[in-house]
Amino acid sequence: MLSGLGALAAVLLATASVYPADAAPAVTGARIGDYPAKTRFVIDLDAPVDYTVFVLADPYRVVIDLPEIDWRIDAGAQPSGKTISGYRFGLFKPGNARMVLDVTGPVAIAKSFLLPPTGGRGHRLVLDLKPVDRETFMAALRRAEPAPSSAPPPVAVPEPRDDDLRKLIAIDPGHGGVDPGALGVSGAREKEITLAVARELARQLQATGRYRTVLTRNRDVFVQLRERINIAQRAGAQLFISLHADSIANRRVRGGSVYTLSERASDKEAAALAAKENRADLIAGIDLTDQSQTVARILIDLRQRLTMNESAVFAKGLVGEMGKNVMMLRNTHRFAGFAVLKAPAIPSVLVEMGYLSNSSDERLLRQPRHQTKIAGSVVQAVDRFFARQQAFSQP
Repeated sequence: MLSGLGALAAVLLATASVYPADAAPAVTGARIGDYPAKTRFVIDLDAPVDYTVFVLADPYRVVIDLPEIDWRIDAGAQPSGKTISGYRFGLFKPGNARMVLDVTGPVAIAKSFLLPPTGGRGHRLVLDLKPVDRETFMAALRRAEPAPSSAPPPVAVPEPRDDDLRKLIAIDPGHGGVDPGALGVSGAREKEITLAVARELARQLQATGRYRTVLTRNRDVFVQLRERINIAQRAGAQLFISLHADSIANRRVRGGSVYTLSERASDKEAAALAAKENRADLIAGIDLTDQSQTVARILIDLRQRLTMNESAVFAKGLVGEMGKNVMMLRNTHRFAGFAVLKAPAIPSVLVEMGYLSNSSDERLLRQPRHQTKIAGSVVQAVDRFFARQQAFSQP
């Protein structure tokens, strides 16, 4: 869960200048060098760029913000060292790419500089990190300026006509940008699969003539958990569907499942999944000093309890429809405290379409034909849900 994961941020350095170019600059490589007194992280570039470097605590991370950039490196082949245990990268928000380094303890950024092309090497961004104790690290953070706002621009939602009776469905492709989500055994990335299915689902829903749709993201960009809810609320959505594809240690486990919000998790696996999904903002290098408490303190009032009941009704129908076309887990409808399902007045479900850690599920989830089947099952469940609502509303 996000509760208790407070983070502090400090902008430590911003330098360099941008040379005019017709195309976006590209990152072509990244490498780590460990030395007795420091660790050096080098990013290979095809052009000089503006950049900002800062650190986050709890857990310890180093964040590198860049202009929107072309990533020409393999997300699955990452070096690691004694100080840097791994990294991730992607579009953080329009115009702003981000790389997040996971570090094994508190560090200081001793140096940060750009090198011009020399000796057969291109442009390079160099970071020198040195270990420090936590007291020194936290003191430096307290003296620093707060990080700039990371809120993305709001998603535009077309205004419906007064005579437009179509229901509005919010579709949430999980993860995105600097947050890749789960990584499949053969390299499939959750953020790409969820976006592909979301687009197909939107197409099928709109094709019925009964529904309008809004996507929380329609490109490979990071969107904070709270903003995903806000997008649905601003649009006036009547149903919220969050799409995911999990990965676990046991590669034999496969099948889909549907989750709804609950004050208590239905089982340990559901609780663990909710905790993992709720860390998406942290993974993307977000300062959670204030936001974590806001999310953690969302109260489940009477209105939300009624919404939870409606969510459970939709989930039950969705399990039935998906079971006709997709292999499902035995314990298919599960409950947990997912932050993204906490819109008080919008029935909401989180769909785990399968396990990328299972080779069979991964292969299917990458196939457009299978994605079309999943979307079709959801459309059938949406039809059943609103037909039931209409039947109960009639005198």
